[in-house]
Amino acid sequence: MKKLLAMALLAACLAPAMATAQTEAEMKAWEAYMTPGKEHKMLAEETGSWTAEMTFWHEPGAQPQKATTTADVKMLFDGKYQEGNYKGNVMGLPFEGKSLISFDNAAKEFTSIWIDNMGTGMMVMKAKPGKDAKVLNFTGTMVNPVDGKPTPFREVYTIVDANTRKMEMFDTKNGKEFKSMEIVMKRK
Repeated sequence: MKKLLAMALLAACLAPAMATAQTEAEMKAWEAYMTPGKEHKMLAEETGSWTAEMTFWHEPGAQPQKATTTADVKMLFDGKYQEGNYKGNVMGLPFEGKSLISFDNAAKEFTSIWIDNMGTGMMVMKAKPGKDAKVLNFTGTMVNPVDGKPTPFREVYTIVDANTRKMEMFDTKNGKEFKSMEIVMKRK
C-alpha cells in the first residue's frame, strides 16, 4: 500500500512538470504563429493610397478594355493582415472591391481573398513564397457564372519597385489559359 501511495504521489508531482514542458513548447509554437515576419513586413510596405490602371481581355485576342480605380491599403491586427479597399468605375459601372491578404506562418503560404460588387462569390488564392521575393504566383479556382463549373485561374503579383505593383490574371477558356487582366498600381 505504501508503495502504491508513493507511486501516486510521484505521478502527481511529475504531472505538472510534464504538462508545463508541453505547454511551453505549445506556447512557443503559438508565439511563432502569431508574430509577423518578413512576409508581413512586405505586405505592410504597401500601406497607403494607390492608383490602379486596369486592362481587361474577355477572351484571347479581344480588344482590351481599360479602367482606373483607386486603392487604399492598410494593415490589420498589429501588422498580420493586409486589407485593400478599391473604388472606381469599371465597364461603365460603379465599382467597389476588397482584398484581404495574409501570410500564414504555420502553413508557410500567402492567402488572398477578393470580393467586389460585381459578383457574389469570393476569389480565394494561395501562393508559396518563391526564390524571387518580388514575385508571387497565386493559384485558385472559381465558379464560372456562365456555366456554373469550377475554373482554374492564376495571378502573378510583381513588386516592380517601392511605388509600383503589377498584377496579371490568367483565366482558362476552352481549355486554354489566356491573360484576362493586368493592373498596374502606382503609389499616390
